[in-house]
Amino acid sequence: MKLLPLLLSLSALAISPLAAVAQTPSPQPAVKPAPTAKKPTTKRAPLARSAAKAVEEVTPIDEHSDVVLSEADLAIAQRVYVGQIPCELGSSVEITPAKRQGFFLVQVKNMRNARYYMHPVESRTGAIRLEDPKRGALWLQLGNKSMLMSQKLGARVADECMSPDQLTLAEEMKRNPRPGLLDPVEPPAAAPQAPAVTAN
Repeated sequence: MKLLPLLLSLSALAISPLAAVAQTPSPQPAVKPAPTAKKPTTKRAPLARSAAKAVEEVTPIDEHSDVVLSEADLAIAQRVYVGQIPCELGSSVEITPAKRQGFFLVQVKNMRNARYYMHPVESRTGAIRLEDPKRGALWLQLGNKSMLMSQKLGARVADECMSPDQLTLAEEMKRNPRPGLLDPVEPPAAAPQAPAVTAN
């Protein structure tokens, strides 16, 4: 009879560690290792202005064009002023004939991205017009001045550019301005009339 209480107490002792294990909280998940720091990227120092200019000067302008020039276009090309053309604000544009006949390399002084490969286009107004459709640029040569426009920017890149011939014409126009469209028209001078001869 004393054996039964003893078995019950022993079985209670055997079960109690299992109950204690069941009540202990589950182990925390392993701590993730801290992410390793990324390797620092090395930034290249910007090129010095003189070095950038040297690189730019040796980098060729893309001279590939599918444009085929007509005889009229080639005739226009013969009237394009070439060389260094001074512009307003101390700027200048250099126009050089390209290897391909009728095409020109146009570059603005001190502007890295203002280099163009242009060809003549017929104009309804009679102005000499060169275009670079890939870069969206237009050179317009009038009698008294020229200008370079960026169609992408919608602005003039260089203005009041004058070759020696254009400068001469501009000065002549200042001395003898042409009448404007809205100026009053002077009537032509009346021709002197001969005196009337009367028959006697």
